[in-house]
Amino acid sequence: MKNTEHNNSIIDQFTKQATPFTEMAGHSNESSFQLMFDLTGVNEEDTVLDIACGPGLVTTAFASRAQHATGIDITPAMIEKAKEIQKEKEQTNLSWKIGDVTELAFADESFSMVITRYSFHHFVDPAKVLGEMNRVCKKGGTLMVVDVALPPEKREAYDNLEKLRDPSHTSAVTLQEMLDMAMKLNLNDIKTEWYKLEMELEKQLTASFPNPGDDEKIRELVKSDIGKDNLGIGAHQVGDEIHFAYPTLIFVGKKTCIISC
Repeated sequence: MKNTEHNNSIIDQFTKQATPFTEMAGHSNESSFQLMFDLTGVNEEDTVLDIACGPGLVTTAFASRAQHATGIDITPAMIEKAKEIQKEKEQTNLSWKIGDVTELAFADESFSMVITRYSFHHFVDPAKVLGEMNRVCKKGGTLMVVDVALPPEKREAYDNLEKLRDPSHTSAVTLQEMLDMAMKLNLNDIKTEWYKLEMELEKQLTASFPNPGDDEKIRELVKSDIGKDNLGIGAHQVGDEIHFAYPTLIFVGKKTCIISC
């Protein structure tokens, strides 16, 4: 799929998802935010760039601890949601930009911290995006990627499921792929942490916009995986509901200093 066509798919999906994505409680989980704060060490001296920021949930969280935070996303409806959240929180140290994150419209070494959450599985070329994140990060600065990560043997089945739920999905990363990308960029001081993003199937489907008929295919795939976990999401029954959890990786590294920082 050409990049322009894929970007249009993302915009279409997340224009529809702007409100339900923002309102899902799991996306604002304080314990996951705290893990990100702890691993990055964000503080009042940091200037933060959040790429593919969506409705700015992470951007505004980091702005509460940083000197300034900037969020960029390709979907205008998501940036509008982000501005609403900023207004509700009465934060003034925030900026927003609509743009394609595969070619960031910022100068080299513009930010001390460059972060992203739940975005890498939408990129056709995640290594290129990580390279752009690294380019605009200051030497000695911090990069963070948070996303679903699957064991290699479970990724194909998981990707097939997610493409039914969200046609803009490309592929989940693996931990080894993240390590390989980081090595090529000479990132150092690598830190990783995991958490589970708990979901109830029907609520997730309500917040998603699969193609007609695909919602029933998703139900059958997840239901048939209970007790097997071929999908890697630990599907299980809770009363009359089907629950599952996205295995989520927090990956943090430092941009190499050519000379002592």
